[in-house]
Amino acid sequence: METTSLILAVLLGFGLSASTGLNTFLPLLLLGGAVRFGIAPIELNDKFNWLTSDTALIVLIIACIVELVADKIPAVDHFLDGAGTFVRPLAGIVAMASVLTGVDPMIAAVVGLILGAPTSFGFHSLKAGTRVASSATTFGCANPVLSLLEDLLALVLSIAAIFAPIFVPILIALFIFVLWKIVKRLRQPAVV
Repeated sequence: METTSLILAVLLGFGLSASTGLNTFLPLLLLGGAVRFGIAPIELNDKFNWLTSDTALIVLIIACIVELVADKIPAVDHFLDGAGTFVRPLAGIVAMASVLTGVDPMIAAVVGLILGAPTSFGFHSLKAGTRVASSATTFGCANPVLSLLEDLLALVLSIAAIFAPIFVPILIALFIFVLWKIVKRLRQPAVV
């Protein structure tokens, strides 16, 4: 794999891994669909071609719909965040490792573990922190709106990663800044 292709693949993996920290299944669904239908010039590592199978795409569609809806329901969203602490880093590993073509699958998995899992977990932690601050200050009333914003961020970052991975670092920095500002604003005491 040439250096430029490797850098773009890693940027793609970073973008998708960050997105899995916000929404577990949407980035994997978009990746699988983009490869399956030839929407983007992406190849998967041979051991991850299962992401483009009918079964995988159907399961990802169902899981994505369930997550999108359930995350808007108070109390259920906190359960999903608890489960996401374990599931989202795994999705980050798959997102990173799957796009490293021309690399031994074991090395791709290790790179996914070293780069994809922490990236996903970091975004998940930001998301969970935002939710905790929102729940404490708005009694959870703002959580469905935050969930929608997180879904949109995951969608935008995933699409950008798939079609223009060179912009991923800028978008990740921007999203971290936005989420940090939201948390900061939510944690400020209300002025009466």
